[in-house]
Amino acid sequence: MIKFKRRLFAGAMLAGLTALSLSAHAQTWPDKPINLIVPFAAGGGTDAFARPFANFFEQKVGQRIVIDNRAGAGGTVGASAAAKAPNDGYTFFVGAAHHAIAPSLYPKLDYSIETDFEPVGVLSVVPQIIVVHPTKVKAKTMAEFIAEAKATRMNFGSAGHGTTHHLAGELFNLLAKTEITHVPYRGAGPALADLITGQIEVVFDGLGSSAERIKEGQLRAIAVADAKRVALLPDVPTAIESGLKDYEVSTWYAIFAPKGTPQPVIERMREIMRDIFKDPAVKDSWARNGSAIPDMWGNDLRTFLRSELVRWDKVVKDAKVKLE
Repeated sequence: MIKFKRRLFAGAMLAGLTALSLSAHAQTWPDKPINLIVPFAAGGGTDAFARPFANFFEQKVGQRIVIDNRAGAGGTVGASAAAKAPNDGYTFFVGAAHHAIAPSLYPKLDYSIETDFEPVGVLSVVPQIIVVHPTKVKAKTMAEFIAEAKATRMNFGSAGHGTTHHLAGELFNLLAKTEITHVPYRGAGPALADLITGQIEVVFDGLGSSAERIKEGQLRAIAVADAKRVALLPDVPTAIESGLKDYEVSTWYAIFAPKGTPQPVIERMREIMRDIFKDPAVKDSWARNGSAIPDMWGNDLRTFLRSELVRWDKVVKDAKVKLE
């Protein structure tokens, strides 16, 4: 019994020392540059938030975040690298809506977005918007657009197979009972370029990249796929208020850490993110790119991710989406 008590005491002491060590680590963290794996090409939608975040982080903390762009296979190449990265608190990962779609399209992934990462917090949420060529498409309302799509042949461009843009179009087809044909591009930029020149009729795009083109008259907005109207384009109705029930799609980005990253470090990162999000310059930068300041952390992000996985798995199956 005495030996057992000694073992219990020794175990408790070790646990206490470990906790103190981790706490001390968090107080001095970060004392060297942090690697942030961005699983998409430089200059894409993720960079619109990851790079400003890195700059604001350095201003607040005095330590650099190095953006490590690792593109490929719908974001899964970078996610795989991040899952295998050291969990010492100096590698983080920008997961995205794409990673909630990927498990349904890539059945042999060597990582799990749910179990190989610790959710830190949401970085940004950009609503999708339905944009059309202003002369090739006559419709100005959702009802007119659905009727025109059923009566004529239309093509919608996306940033590639399995992207949020692609699945937003497939979900639209399912809900509106249309058959707009998917045309994949190597990124959202080329899809928008072809939309503007009239090579295609529709793009289901992120709000930030389309807003200025809408204001300039290069594109016409049919509806925003958000629960409520957005400040960037207050005159554009939501798809739901326009009669397309349940059509709500956003491209979201979130910070994750490799599983096993010390919890005090994760909590410290959350504190810094919250502090950054209070900055008026950050609010302005996020608003210009179509995102409100998010407020989703830890377990709430984990629950949201699970709901996204279930939702997009159903869309992939119902629309019979396959990688080509």
